[in-house]
Amino acid sequence: MKILAIESSGLVASAAIATEDTLLAEYTVNFKKTHSQTLLPMVEEIVKMTGMELAELDAIAVSAGPGSFTGLRIGSATAKGLGLALHKPVVPVPTTQGIAANLYGTRGLICPLMDARRNQVYTGLYRYDKNGFEIVEDQMAVLVDEIIEKINAIGEPVTYLGDGVEAFSEILQEKTTVPFSFAPLHLSKQRAGALAVRAVELYKAGRIQTAAEHEPDYLRLSQAERELAEKQQAEKQGL
Repeated sequence: MKILAIESSGLVASAAIATEDTLLAEYTVNFKKTHSQTLLPMVEEIVKMTGMELAELDAIAVSAGPGSFTGLRIGSATAKGLGLALHKPVVPVPTTQGIAANLYGTRGLICPLMDARRNQVYTGLYRYDKNGFEIVEDQMAVLVDEIIEKINAIGEPVTYLGDGVEAFSEILQEKTTVPFSFAPLHLSKQRAGALAVRAVELYKAGRIQTAAEHEPDYLRLSQAERELAEKQQAEKQGL
């Protein structure tokens, strides 16, 4: 099995090729460049460096959301385009699951945090046990206080990671009552290699789509859509 993984849900642009037991290649950049400029050249480079043909791939994995609306659209379009051209299925990996896969084997809870603005985070709760990856709380968009309350109620040690750690570091340290830690620098953000690890598991479980079927999961309305809904609601109330 060979899977190409594409990660563009946040500032990080990343591509990787993995088999069931080997990460063959990974190209990750966390710098202010547009994903539309970086993803396809990254894919081309790792394919060339591994001496592969794209036709050898079994599936295209993509960070399916939540995350940056623009980033998700670019990643989705890239995965769909490759899938359609190569006649390969798409493995949609929930973004927070892909981030959590960075910490394979970590004891206690794993809490990915993505800054969703307005004091909200995209998050979820996961752990690894003897049966492998476990979803404790599926991904959600909530106030940061709400996920901290869930963690405190569960009562297990937790490791935080993701760009939301930087945005909400003070409140995490102030309000988390269970033992907690922050993931190290090299494991703290999105990586296509970690996404590929989770994608292999989902592929084996049959969690795939046709390229035509795939759409990103934004988890909430965009800012423009929210503002339009608020405007329409205000106009309705004014009638």
